[in-house]
Amino acid sequence: MIRTIIIEDEKPAVRRLEKLLGLFSDLEVVASLNSVEESVEWFQENEHPQLIFSDIVLGDGLSFDIFDKVSTKAFIIYTTAFDQYTLKAFKLNSIDYLLKPIEEEDLAKAIEKFKSFLPEQGAVNSQEIRQIVKKEQATLSRILVKIGYNLKVVSINEVSCFYSENKIVYLQTKERNFPTDFTLDELENVLEPSKFFRVNRQFIISSDYIKNIHTSPNYKVDLEFQPEEEITVSRDRVKDFKDWLAGG
Repeated sequence: MIRTIIIEDEKPAVRRLEKLLGLFSDLEVVASLNSVEESVEWFQENEHPQLIFSDIVLGDGLSFDIFDKVSTKAFIIYTTAFDQYTLKAFKLNSIDYLLKPIEEEDLAKAIEKFKSFLPEQGAVNSQEIRQIVKKEQATLSRILVKIGYNLKVVSINEVSCFYSENKIVYLQTKERNFPTDFTLDELENVLEPSKFFRVNRQFIISSDYIKNIHTSPNYKVDLEFQPEEEITVSRDRVKDFKDWLAGG
């Protein structure tokens, strides 16, 4: 039997996941934990499982905080309503990332992927596994941002550009700009490349919101919604920019 635990603070989500996992006869859920604090204590006092299903946003922090405090060789399948943590998730022992509501078919595929990494089935080492998983990273489709004490979900389709200012990366929408937890380098790895392009060190723009392109004396882009600063294409990126516009 494959020893499994669930880390999730929403009871309906726990019940649904337990029900879905019950369809797999070779999985045994040995614990359901609902906070960072409880999970750290459990890992310190119990034999670690082989597989972990974990939400990311918990009542007392992010589940990443758990693995900053305890070390485990267990593989992790993240289950969350927000996909903005994809990049960080894959830096840990994550082998998959499922967005809620979890579908049985997606869950089955994630479990099969986990089984393919088991030693008896020829898995090599964690570094090679991470390289395999890295190639399968999903693109970002929505971002969770903070507005004072409130949270807001922004669809990636609403974003005209991302830009860096005073060491903070903002996203721009029709409504306003919002600070994010990303760097532009990280965003390049999780944005859909056919839709977003990094025109310079400061800006990543969306093709959906290009209003005008000036070609002289330099390439300059006007977006429907953008900060006050001009957006120019770096000279060394002009060719790639034109290829991107042409769909190449």
